Amino acid sequence: MSPFLGEFVGTALLIIFGAGVCAGVNLKKSYAANSGWLVITMGWGLAVAIAAYAVGQYSGAHLNPALTVALALAGDFPWKDVPGYIAAQVLGAVVGAVIVCLHYWPHWKETDDPGVKLGVFATGPAVPNVVANLLSEMIGTFVLVLAILAIGANKFADGLNPFIVGFLIVAIGLSLGGTTGYAINPARDFGPRLAHFLLPIPGKGSSNWSYAWVPIVGPLLGGAMGSLVYKLLFLGKTSPALWGVLMAAAAVLAAAGVLKGKEAGTAAADRRSA
Repeated sequence: MSPFLGEFVGTALLIIFGAGVCAGVNLKKSYAANSGWLVITMGWGLAVAIAAYAVGQYSGAHLNPALTVALALAGDFPWKDVPGYIAAQVLGAVVGAVIVCLHYWPHWKETDDPGVKLGVFATGPAVPNVVANLLSEMIGTFVLVLAILAIGANKFADGLNPFIVGFLIVAIGLSLGGTTGYAINPARDFGPRLAHFLLPIPGKGSSNWSYAWVPIVGPLLGGAMGSLVYKLLFLGKTSPALWGVLMAAAAVLAAAGVLKGKEAGTAAADRRSA
């Protein structure tokens, strides 16, 4: 198996188990309906562990463009392979989402809320606030990448690392996931969101593309900071790229604040004219 095929298969498995648990918990007439956030976080943690076990020997099981870019920035992954890895991850995520859609096909008609249907595929903010939502995704992915690198520096029994990373995903979901649904992975959000947009799901409603950039940009910036800060604090290696990433993050957050202000002003004007 080539590394690119490994990333495709691994990300498809990730979404089959991850979006699958979201479907089971949220769609009407599922036996798992209303089983709660703990089940979702455990499902995603096991999804990451199983996918990593499946393809780790072939591709390193990045399964996440934010991790791929972060490793390349840190000098631990060749930039020439980054586009192929990201393409494979996104395509795998689309295929995984299609499989989940087919598996739960009778349940879409039984579920009335379009937002619930979208939530099976893609993330969204509990409280819409573009600056806070972006910062939440940055922090979650920063912790993800920093912790993955720290875990990798430890010696475990053979084959235990993916299991520990799975528990890391559970921890992030429990502690940091309640704000935006913790995408922490651009492929995990964009691929299934694209599938939601393309598939003939009954009563699906909008795919909420206006929010879709947040779980792409936030994780890419947070993951890049995580890898570079790890090298600085744990290995004592400085990189000029860290300052570039920090300035880019500050610029994006500032731009998001301006966007939020404009949206608030437009909404206020609409209320006055109503």
